[in-house]
Amino acid sequence: MKAMTKRAHPLEQQLCFALYSANNAMGRLYRPMLHDLGLTYPQYLVLLALWEKDAQTVGDLGKVLFLESNTLTPLLKRMETANLLRRERSLEDERSVTVSLTETGRALEEKAHDIGICISNVASQSGVDIGSLRDQITALADRLRAGV
Repeated sequence: MKAMTKRAHPLEQQLCFALYSANNAMGRLYRPMLHDLGLTYPQYLVLLALWEKDAQTVGDLGKVLFLESNTLTPLLKRMETANLLRRERSLEDERSVTVSLTETGRALEEKAHDIGICISNVASQSGVDIGSLRDQITALADRLRAGV
């Protein structure tokens, strides 16, 4: 008698693939709108965090965005070169760097205002409660981070 081997669930039944696929679709939806502003999606996320609370340390931004400083620092450098933000070392602790919006970065907030609305409109056409879905995904992400 032949032994049965364990097999993985099919791709379309994998939660990781559903999240990956949704993330890709979201990126494709955002890309043209962000391109018009000269932004990448990660740059947009940094700006969202700074529009909400300006003058954050790199460490605080990393916590908010769930990014390590070795990922965040090159992104911030490119954004500084594009005059969207400025980075300043703390005089009290030279290891601490504060990130603040420039006038150019601040001005993009108004131009980017409708992006979130457009995304919500497309997403809510499915009849899904977007707020509830977002809360469920956030809770899942929190549990997954805690499990690492």
